[in-house]
Amino acid sequence: MARKKSTKAPKPAKTKGVINGAGEVVEQPIVSTIRENFMPYAMSVILSRAIPEIDGFKPSHRKLLFTMYKMGLLNGARTKSANIVGATMKLNPHGDSAIYDTMVRLSRGYEALLHPYIDSKGNFGKFYSRDMAWAASRYTEAKLAAICNELFRDIDKDTVDFVDNYDNTMKEPTLLPATYPSVLVNANTGIAVGMASNICSFNLGEICETTAALIRDPEHDIKSTLPAPDFSGGCQIIYDEKAFTQVYETGKGSIRLRAKYVYDKSANCIDILSIPASTTCEVIIEKIIDLVKQGKVKEISDIRDETGLDGLKITIDLKRSTDPDKLMAKLFKLTTLEDSYACNFNVLIAGVPRVLGIRELLEEWIGFRIECVKRRTFYDRTKKAERLHLLKGLGKILLDIDKAIKIIRETDEEAEVVPNLMIGFGIDQVQAEYVAEIKLRHLNREYILKRTKDIEDLEREIAELDDILKSKARIKTIIVKELRAVADKYGQPRKSMIIYEDTAVYTEEAEEVPDYPCTFFFTKEGYFKKITPQSLRMSNAHKLKEGDEITQEIEFSNNCDLLFFTDKSQVYKTKASEFSDTKASVLGEYVAAKLGMDEGENAVYMVATKDYKGILLFGFENGKAAKVPLEVYATKTNRKKLTGAYSDKSPLAGMLMLSEDGEVLFTSSSGRMLLVHTGALAIKTTRSTQGVAVMKLKKGHRLFELKPYAEGTFAKPQRYRTKSLPALGAMPSNEDSKDEQLSLI
Repeated sequence: MARKKSTKAPKPAKTKGVINGAGEVVEQPIVSTIRENFMPYAMSVILSRAIPEIDGFKPSHRKLLFTMYKMGLLNGARTKSANIVGATMKLNPHGDSAIYDTMVRLSRGYEALLHPYIDSKGNFGKFYSRDMAWAASRYTEAKLAAICNELFRDIDKDTVDFVDNYDNTMKEPTLLPATYPSVLVNANTGIAVGMASNICSFNLGEICETTAALIRDPEHDIKSTLPAPDFSGGCQIIYDEKAFTQVYETGKGSIRLRAKYVYDKSANCIDILSIPASTTCEVIIEKIIDLVKQGKVKEISDIRDETGLDGLKITIDLKRSTDPDKLMAKLFKLTTLEDSYACNFNVLIAGVPRVLGIRELLEEWIGFRIECVKRRTFYDRTKKAERLHLLKGLGKILLDIDKAIKIIRETDEEAEVVPNLMIGFGIDQVQAEYVAEIKLRHLNREYILKRTKDIEDLEREIAELDDILKSKARIKTIIVKELRAVADKYGQPRKSMIIYEDTAVYTEEAEEVPDYPCTFFFTKEGYFKKITPQSLRMSNAHKLKEGDEITQEIEFSNNCDLLFFTDKSQVYKTKASEFSDTKASVLGEYVAAKLGMDEGENAVYMVATKDYKGILLFGFENGKAAKVPLEVYATKTNRKKLTGAYSDKSPLAGMLMLSEDGEVLFTSSSGRMLLVHTGALAIKTTRSTQGVAVMKLKKGHRLFELKPYAEGTFAKPQRYRTKSLPALGAMPSNEDSKDEQLSLI
């Protein structure tokens, strides 16, 4: 009997060193892939990397500072940065480069923070310079700055929770028990997944005063004690009431910053001494050089970066008779010497990212600090209670020291000493252990009396701590006292000056352009000539490229706008004055190169205007036509290029500039002609409109040309007119063909 063949696929043979199913493609829904792989990554970045918490630190900052604290660098001497980076890797295994970058930003030498956390020695770069790189970690040294005493105060008194590090070999704090709102004192920036954080810095003294006032009065007017942010670079802050209110209330908004400068009359130069926190020296210098090259700024003879040991300094040498204030007003408008700082107060609160205004953020910090003080107080109370308990046991020994000695001497086994003392004096095991450990030299009345004398003080202190734990008002008083102590010890004057909106207005003076009559010529190959009437009278014989011809001749004036439409559905705008006067005997300027058109793009039509009045008629090869007012190409800003100048659904057959409606002759590739009055076409205000069908075309043919109709061109023009559109048009009669032929000679 024949065996039946199995329909099941044979199982792959197991071979040593080969994984079954390797290389097999398995379909997996994209939704589940994102949920299983991307979402954990996103949550990790948000919760463990990019967003600061209520103590003002990201995990990378906290791990670094705590490592330095454990290394004894709070009060000790500086050590090599490489040692700190290596030790930090026990808590932060993301590589030495990332750790050192974090360390640089927190350092005094980098100058990015109002109150640096790291006292550095060596080259740590500068935050305001893109090219000034910091030295390697083996060359620099660092220790914790004095203000870090306020970050780690009472951290060993159970004020915050500790968790295991990544390999469960060490403990690290989840937060630092900062005695002041460090979250608002130093700037902090982070980009997570789907969200970001950008917190500007505020003056330490003002923040402490505001927080203390808010503790006393929850309805306190924050602006009265916290007028504006304060930046380490010392730039000027342009005060805008509406913008500041938005930032203070919502935690989001934009603040305008401006550089600070002085004018040196003897050297006729401007020294820029501070710049906005959002830019760098190199960006500013490169932009100014570019403006000078473009001819937009003509008052500058030289610019150089003179930043040195004394700090930031950009020097601008001026030409004679230059008004420095007017020049700086222009530079504020055209460069990042005046820039915006985007605020986004996004902070992790109990593991949840929240964008908070200043009041809400300070309230959250106050709540956090109240919990820290409670835990510290409870810790102190517990330790004192334990001490009191031991001393009370010692007090009972005071009643009969000889009895205690007799019990110890008559006990045969060491293990029975503590139980016998417990029985003999009615004390518990902890007290008995303490008594048993007393040295023989201390078994005298004086020693015991000194120790038991502290019992009354401890009882009084414990009662005081119990009272603090029961009273929220007393805890708040402690916090206020600590805030004022921090402000007195570490506070410093404001670095950023506040200026008001009305002093920051710049009105650009329009440059006078001479206006005189001239004639514009535009050729088929895209060349342009601007010729004055006098030059044209002297010689009107045009020099052109071989095969080129003049397609447009417009009499206008020098002070007008020129619009060049291209074959890529774009229009380039410029001033006629941007072109130099020329003669008919020269080739002219190539428009595509002059205006920086895209590669392969060619200008096909030119429009000259001053008031943007008139109509543009576009004819497309599919027989459609669009009538668009010229005013839709006028822009409030000096934009040089407009995309979507006309519809790109069908190639452009031709276009006309009309001052008013009139008859236009449409000609197809089959030779048919159609006279259309543009008044019959509806005007469209959308530049990219496809228009309406005007001419019916036979298969394989296209709209070939459109041009204004001159009265008398046809013997019987009625032959080419129609009552309705679209229309097929008519072939030219013999008589019209003859006239047409004669007109071409």
